[in-house]
Amino acid sequence: MRAKHLAAAAAAFGLLALTGCGAADMTKQGSPYADAAGAKSVTLSVQSWVGARANAAVAQYLLEHELGYRVDTVQVDEVPAWDALSQGRVDAILEDWGHPEQEQRYVRDKKTVADGGGLGVDGHIGWWVPKYFADAHPDVLDWRNLNKYAAQLRTPESGGKGQLLDGSPSYVTHDKALVKNLNLDYQVVFAGSEAAQITQIKQFAKDRKPFLTYWYEPQWLFNEVPMVEVKLPPYTDECAAKGDKDPDSVDCAYPTSRLKKYLNAGFARKGGDAASFLKKFRWTKRDQNEVAQLMAEDRLSAEDAAERWVKRHPDVWKEWVA
Repeated sequence: MRAKHLAAAAAAFGLLALTGCGAADMTKQGSPYADAAGAKSVTLSVQSWVGARANAAVAQYLLEHELGYRVDTVQVDEVPAWDALSQGRVDAILEDWGHPEQEQRYVRDKKTVADGGGLGVDGHIGWWVPKYFADAHPDVLDWRNLNKYAAQLRTPESGGKGQLLDGSPSYVTHDKALVKNLNLDYQVVFAGSEAAQITQIKQFAKDRKPFLTYWYEPQWLFNEVPMVEVKLPPYTDECAAKGDKDPDSVDCAYPTSRLKKYLNAGFARKGGDAASFLKKFRWTKRDQNEVAQLMAEDRLSAEDAAERWVKRHPDVWKEWVA
């Protein structure tokens, strides 16, 4: 879900999943509306986690229904999305969890990507246990006590070690490094996607079983399965700098990240009302979770979820289209 970061239900959006081994492969396809005569079109890169899809759903709905644009959405993994943005194959990324290398290359050096401002949401990744387990064993919330509970957190997938449940292998995480560097008796097990991870967490909760999972805020699932964060060694800039040089060296917690938007630089200058709208697009964690839960839990389509939120909150979005 990223800054490290964060997958699924592409069909619900009609997303175009791009595949390939490099930037060129990931960015060959642009918007099908790009060559339509006189079309006002926008292409949004949509990350795979549901919060990012909620951003795109509302942005697409308002661009189409309030500003008269045709919107194409393209699902690309996080780093290749920056390449696509730089090349103009997509116009905007609405939720970036922090990619300093790409920001340096494209925003500051090449100047092919422009900072689109904050999303209004802070993102945080951590390790979490269910509240019912933390209430029974409060010392589990200190990472130094995790090995004490490894046996209770074993699963068939983790072998003889405790399980640390992660989502998609495409997410940029430090969990394997953390397990190794903190000498923890745990095995990182990938669910495969955010949707699969949610399914496993909900099943654990239904059965009142303990679990330890990589998870993140904002996320609507906290409304249904209360979880408490395990305190890892505090994040420091020194730890982050060390990790940038050698990701296998990370031995501290994830930072809290100000989630940001980025626009193709040419689109930022010449994108008219659409570019202005995307720069103004700013909402809260509660707003995002409301739309995400409508989509993921209530099974509304992206358009229906966006329409319901738009009708409920004109006081929030009216200034975006002004």
